[in-house]
Amino acid sequence: MTTAADYSEKIPNNVELHEDRRLQRALESWQPNFLSWWESMGPTLPTQDVYLRTAVNVGREGWAHFGHVAMRDYRWGIFLAERDPDRRIGFGQHRGEPAWQQVPGEYRADLQRLIVIQGDTEPASVEQQRNLGATAPSLYDLRNLFQVNVEEGRHLWAMVYLLHAHFGRDGREEAEQLLHRNSGSLESPRILGAFNEETPDWLSFFMFTYFTDRDGKYQLGTLKESAFDPLSRTCEFMLKEESHHMFVGTTGIDRIVARTAQLMRENDTDDVVAYGAIPLDTIQKYLNFHYSVSLDLFGSETSTNVANYFTAGIKGRWAEGRRKDDHRLTDDSFLVDALIDGAATQTEVAALVGLNTDLRREYIGDCQNGVNRWNRILQEADLPQRLRLPHIAFNRRVGAFAGIEATPDGELLSAQEWERRKGDFLPTDVDKTYVRSLMKPVHERGKIAAWIAPPRVGINGRPFEYEYVHLA
Repeated sequence: MTTAADYSEKIPNNVELHEDRRLQRALESWQPNFLSWWESMGPTLPTQDVYLRTAVNVGREGWAHFGHVAMRDYRWGIFLAERDPDRRIGFGQHRGEPAWQQVPGEYRADLQRLIVIQGDTEPASVEQQRNLGATAPSLYDLRNLFQVNVEEGRHLWAMVYLLHAHFGRDGREEAEQLLHRNSGSLESPRILGAFNEETPDWLSFFMFTYFTDRDGKYQLGTLKESAFDPLSRTCEFMLKEESHHMFVGTTGIDRIVARTAQLMRENDTDDVVAYGAIPLDTIQKYLNFHYSVSLDLFGSETSTNVANYFTAGIKGRWAEGRRKDDHRLTDDSFLVDALIDGAATQTEVAALVGLNTDLRREYIGDCQNGVNRWNRILQEADLPQRLRLPHIAFNRRVGAFAGIEATPDGELLSAQEWERRKGDFLPTDVDKTYVRSLMKPVHERGKIAAWIAPPRVGINGRPFEYEYVHLA
């Protein structure tokens, strides 16, 4: 039931790690490997210290401390949300039974795999973003990048703790492998495709933190419902930190769109390249790519594995407690996206096997909120252009639409036509080269790059001009 983190320990935690010396020693032996990984695969820009928040409590108020911290000395730790001793399983065949404090033998392999996949995404994004500090558009943005990085590192710790504490030797071996796989590696890549893509510029970074971290929000939300209580409590706390990552993406794209719109208005032109900004059609292409790649992270439209996870109680639905059904779904049906006779349409399946589609649709609705927000910026600038989410069949490599090519409007194309036109929909080498050409570092206090607007407010009540990062 402890909420405050114990910072007297080598590994800060609120799980009374000192009471299990064997587990404590195992994690302390993993810690140097983590720090070695951070030194070799983490941020490359040398810093003295960074204005970071550090978790100190898992309660709703006052849960984080802000201060300048040397990155390597950041106190990564293990924090689970408060335990509800009366918590009951909310769905599946065990609905109404007490939540599990230990892993049931029959679900051991499935739970371990879910934890490993989630754990693998956390260090992957740090690896993808490791060189971005060298081209940060402001110290404010540099600080936000590093905050995302250290929290992804802490989320890795969260999954490693569960592997060590509940899965014995297999768990310890999997924890080691989480540091041996690397994003984009030909020999040992990360498990999920989106986490092997490059993040070479800040437009990509903001799109990643908006779209791909938002996938993380929904995956964590389903695991928060888990009957395995330590996993549920871990994910509940991770979601508290994950919200900042999505804030970085949302407001980053806000500020790019705002700057582009400002220059379009001032110069009465759509072509803002001459003014060192990012054109709206380029922003749309990056949006198309990151959104479609993130849709693939939800898997196929139908899945017997996910049906089994739900029935077993190990992975629920988004906002399970607010659903108005029997939370078992054994007699329910659901419409999923499908390709039938060469047309993108829907087909009816058993609700249990359509849970991936259910989650993806929750995600799509959430993504649309961001697009609406960016379009309000264009509307307020009296511009007619609008950004939009592409069709669900666009640029897909997983699921029903993996074998076809479609435009952002959903028009099906031949392979030859796709090759001819794909540069209209996705970033071309010319687009990428131009965006990268803008990525000149602005590391002076109170200054910002010309392609992005400053934020409306700073961090934790500090002004934009605050010295968020002291460079080495």
